[in-house]
Amino acid sequence: MSIQESDQIKQLSDIFKRFDMDSDGSLTHLELAALLRSLGIKPTGDEIYALLSNMDENGNGYIEFDELLHAIMPDLNEQVLINQEQLLEVFRSFDRDGNGYITASELAGSMAKMGHPLSYNELTSMMAEADSNGDGVISFNEFATLMAKSAADFLGLHVA
Repeated sequence: MSIQESDQIKQLSDIFKRFDMDSDGSLTHLELAALLRSLGIKPTGDEIYALLSNMDENGNGYIEFDELLHAIMPDLNEQVLINQEQLLEVFRSFDRDGNGYITASELAGSMAKMGHPLSYNELTSMMAEADSNGDGVISFNEFATLMAKSAADFLGLHVA
């Protein structure tokens, strides 16, 4: 295995851990969908189930890291991981206190710093759109999903 391959495996492992919400070492179909979307792969619901059944080597209904690795390592290119790293850097620039979540005040502060101050309505609307689980903050996964959706909307693509 080359150094480049071992770096890719480590990056993929870090990505896997970020999307393994309950830290049980496996991904549900929803966690798998979020991870793939963050990598720029946009499967439909049916494709997710097909992927899950193809990838799920032990048949337990979840995807463990080694199963993910076997399935996507042959197709994993450097660009996908670079995109993920760039996205994480942008996320960290918004996450001022480094706690892994973007609050409304961090979002407002970052947008103002970039020369785009938000009205209260714009701020609540952005938070509502991004905060898919309704916990009042934006996680990296929510941020990645929103960025993928925004890019797709901008390009006029359909995101499942």
